[in-house]
Amino acid sequence: MTTPIPVQKFLAGWADMDWNSHMANTAYLNKVVDARVLMLAQKGFPLEEFIRLRLGVVIMKDELEYRREVKWMDEIGITFAIAGLAPDGSRFKVVNEILNAAGALCARVISTGGFMDLDARKLVAPPPNVLSAYQSLPRTEDFVELPSSIKARN
Repeated sequence: MTTPIPVQKFLAGWADMDWNSHMANTAYLNKVVDARVLMLAQKGFPLEEFIRLRLGVVIMKDELEYRREVKWMDEIGITFAIAGLAPDGSRFKVVNEILNAAGALCARVISTGGFMDLDARKLVAPPPNVLSAYQSLPRTEDFVELPSSIKARN
């Protein structure tokens, strides 16, 4: 990654554990969403603003890679960087890394998504201020420009 990436701190709680006494796969997905929402709030877009704009985030694909166990009451840090973005912002690819207290990589989540107009129930380009917030996120070294999710009308 090319620039320092902020880390959000969390605790692996009781509800995050699975039968094997380590963090469940769904818990990783839930924690990275929390980290993303916190980072966007710090960029000026708290959840309430998305609700006001009637704009939703739609994840079309998640990839989860495990490296080390996370156990109950472990402190974890979660990064948030952008790996790809369409010029109009309608499609994005983001990377979250889950780190243990020593900074070692425990898991990586790569998600591809877009934005949905919550009233029309269709994919849209985000408003300029939301696009600007996404453009200001730290980028991965392998950042790529993605195609738009908006279909051209004939």
